[in-house]
Amino acid sequence: MPESIPEDSVGLVETQSICFQQPLPLLSGRSLPEFTLVYETYGELNAERSNAVLICHALSGHHHAAGYHSMEDKKPGWWDSAIGPGKAIDTNRFFVVSLNNLGGCHGSSGPTSIDPVSGRHYGPDFPMVTVQDWVNSQAMLADHLQIAQWAAVVGGSLGGMQAMQWAIAYPERIRHALVIASAPRLSAQNIAFNEVARQAIMTDEEFHQGHYHQHNTLPRRGLKLARMIGHITYLSDDSMREKFGRELRSGKLKFGYEVDFEVESYLRYQGQTFSETFDANSYLLMTKALDYFDPARDCGDNLASALQPARCKFMLVSFTTDWRFAPERSREIVTALLEARKDVCYLEVDAPQGHDAFLMPIPRYMEALAAYMTRIADEATTDA
Repeated sequence: MPESIPEDSVGLVETQSICFQQPLPLLSGRSLPEFTLVYETYGELNAERSNAVLICHALSGHHHAAGYHSMEDKKPGWWDSAIGPGKAIDTNRFFVVSLNNLGGCHGSSGPTSIDPVSGRHYGPDFPMVTVQDWVNSQAMLADHLQIAQWAAVVGGSLGGMQAMQWAIAYPERIRHALVIASAPRLSAQNIAFNEVARQAIMTDEEFHQGHYHQHNTLPRRGLKLARMIGHITYLSDDSMREKFGRELRSGKLKFGYEVDFEVESYLRYQGQTFSETFDANSYLLMTKALDYFDPARDCGDNLASALQPARCKFMLVSFTTDWRFAPERSREIVTALLEARKDVCYLEVDAPQGHDAFLMPIPRYMEALAAYMTRIADEATTDA
């Protein structure tokens, strides 16, 4: 727990929620008759309501992006290094909104929610949701907060896909899109990793076709394996070598199938912790949302055409050792934006941390992000 709240922290924050009573049509053809979104806000909305920034989370993320819920918290929100007074996303200048997407398991409607029709957990019966559906629900949240236009929509990985979708679907409601460590669509290899993770969950004997809550159990083993698989792809070979090398857990080989190497211990710990805190059905749903995102599909596989409706300016960031969403995937987006004659800047950061680099306070990355956000803040002040 923190002994005291750091001066550059947003401090103690509260989770808020809104229940929408109107139906949300989904890309699948189904709809949610009603749904809840949970979110947090940091900073203050100015009188002109022109300084609002939306933070979109990645696969296993949630609404708690900055600050602390209590003095007993062991660590702050997942992007506290970037959000706060004087930080890259400066809450002295911006009103920041961070939410948990539909289908998640941290308060927004999802598989762990109670189905109003059956009175039981939705479980696998919760409808499939996509990036498009998320952005539509986020637009409803913006309406509720009386935010007609975001100064910026910011996201890393799956969050970056949401920022792109905002630019395409609601071009008049976003002035800047910051797409970090992302891609215009998943490669076959990435889809393959997601499918192996899903199979690990669905073949767990405690999965019960997704109805594990009715059996008072959880598919912990499958979810643990899924997280271990995913975690390997988030790290680079360099970062794993630096963290673990071939260090032995006990200093000598055991000549068995228990933990020998430090990296084995780390992966088991990460998997076990995740299996106790994240819902398996939500994990299945989130990975499918990743797989389905492909804005160029309906435009003859022409990404420039898909991005043509956008009116906002773009910033893209990639990281050299990110092999899950490699720099060439960001460059694909940049090339398409240039072809569509959009305003775009691009930064490729030399960083050894792999895909997880987008979550870390790497100096060059944070300096560039801060410079770009300062420009946005200055624009908001000038416009006001």
